[in-house]
Amino acid sequence: MTIAKKIASTAIVVLLSGTLAGAGDHPMGFFVTSVGMGDGANLGGLEGADAYCTSLAEAAGTTGRTWRAYLSTQEDGRRGISARDRIGLGPWYNANGELIASDIDMLHLNPNIVIRTAVDENGNRVNGRGDRPNEHDMLTGSMADGTAYFPWQEGDHTCSNWTSNDEGSAQVGHHDRHGGGNTSWNAAHPSRGCSQAGLVSTGGSGLFYCFAAD
Repeated sequence: MTIAKKIASTAIVVLLSGTLAGAGDHPMGFFVTSVGMGDGANLGGLEGADAYCTSLAEAAGTTGRTWRAYLSTQEDGRRGISARDRIGLGPWYNANGELIASDIDMLHLNPNIVIRTAVDENGNRVNGRGDRPNEHDMLTGSMADGTAYFPWQEGDHTCSNWTSNDEGSAQVGHHDRHGGGNTSWNAAHPSRGCSQAGLVSTGGSGLFYCFAAD
């Protein structure tokens, strides 16, 4: 082997090693749930949704982190809990080591959330527009800036604070940033109800986002 070839080979090894190390340096802090909980938008409230995020993350091998579902709530006469206030300060990386957002502002202004990066807890692609079935609707109950709805904004946006599998509606975002006449990952449109069938009818299956809040 010539000196030039040796140098080139060494450079390739160093580059690959650096790439692999970089992926391993960043523990998963964001994912889309691989499957819904199966009861429409009844997630057992915020507590049940948070516990589900934790169980999926730990089953995928990420332990010791505090997980929060990206969900807002509603209250009579005042604003409820905002999703953006639940998920920590960032940065957040997906299961493949790719940066989703460096902080809470970038998450809501210019996040790296598209179908390639909004993967599940195992690093797998989640079905989007054009797939069968389409599952791009992500439950959020939030406005585009990640805050809860104001009390004068009438209607149910959170399926009775994530306890209904029948009446009501939930605001959803699109993890693939397609459809609904906009490109919002967290506030694309309301669902057609809170039942499993209702969520499926608008392009979802009860999936939602999970973030590490520690």
